[in-house]
Amino acid sequence: MDPVTLSVVRSSLEQICDEMDIHTIRSAMSPIISETNDCAHGIYHPTTGETIAQGHLGLPIFLTIMQFIVQNTLAEANRQGGFQPGDVWILNDVYLGGTHLNDVSLVMPLYVGGELFAILANTGHWMDVGASVPGGWIPDARDIHQEGLRIPPAKLYEAGRLNQGLLDTFLANVRLARDISSDVTALSSALHLGAQRLLALVDRYGAELIRECQSEMTARSERQMRSYIEEIPDGTYTCVDYVDNDGVVDEPIEVRVEVTVDGSSMTIDLTGTAPASAGPVNISRYTAISTCYVVLKHIFPDVPVNGGTFRPVEVIVPPGSVTDAAYPRPTSGYMETVGRVLDVVFGALAQAIPDRVPG
Repeated sequence: MDPVTLSVVRSSLEQICDEMDIHTIRSAMSPIISETNDCAHGIYHPTTGETIAQGHLGLPIFLTIMQFIVQNTLAEANRQGGFQPGDVWILNDVYLGGTHLNDVSLVMPLYVGGELFAILANTGHWMDVGASVPGGWIPDARDIHQEGLRIPPAKLYEAGRLNQGLLDTFLANVRLARDISSDVTALSSALHLGAQRLLALVDRYGAELIRECQSEMTARSERQMRSYIEEIPDGTYTCVDYVDNDGVVDEPIEVRVEVTVDGSSMTIDLTGTAPASAGPVNISRYTAISTCYVVLKHIFPDVPVNGGTFRPVEVIVPPGSVTDAAYPRPTSGYMETVGRVLDVVFGALAQAIPDRVPG
């Protein structure tokens, strides 16, 4: 493949995601999006749901977990007969790829010539989700229903028409209805902007060339990540850290990892991590996997993130652990455990490549 064309197409796809980032940040009413960039945007493969490109301004945990959100939404759409042009799906279900209920995702299919060509998605933090306290952070929550409105994958727009009843249901159950209504508009319009830009790119280069570039981008990211893993000395590296407590039971929560490097492959095993907690510091298995990916992106920042980037890495999440939240475990304090997972994976890899791992 012509390297100049590949570079232009890759940069164009990333620029589309950046423009969606900026559109949402400038359009959203909630300061958590407009001032702290608590959002993310990406373009995804139409059949596998794997990442194709991402914006550079989004929250790192969103940028890795959104692939799982898209894949689970795609699976649900297929169970209901498949995506249709003009659909926009909405969800925040933490057990299907979410982080906590405040982080709400929109997923939109894009068709070219009557064929599903790509999936666009974004995530934005809602300032309130109707929890038992304003804002949705309940330090002593014992189940997900105390933390707010749980949204399974559902059509916010069907064939281009807003499901007003569904939106009204959301707005009737949150404290900041005007702000959130504005944010939903900002997020959905960002997807439509991304679709316009992507269609213009297809008009310029043709759908087939864009697909070839996407496949090459994925293959190159996998090769590049494997080349970096091969530079790490083979072996097994362990690290342990603790969350002080879960807000309900005043006992430390162990987070343990064993990282094994074998040639160009890596296994990150969280076996030995504490059981699920009574309080709201649980994280879903998708959040745990994504957190491990965030570590590798920090260590190897020049590897573009797409469906091939993390193929050399297997993450083992022990069932029933604090890193494998199952219904109805609460998750509103998920960042506490995310921080410890980051620490232990960094800590393990620091033993092997101390010159590359940040402090």
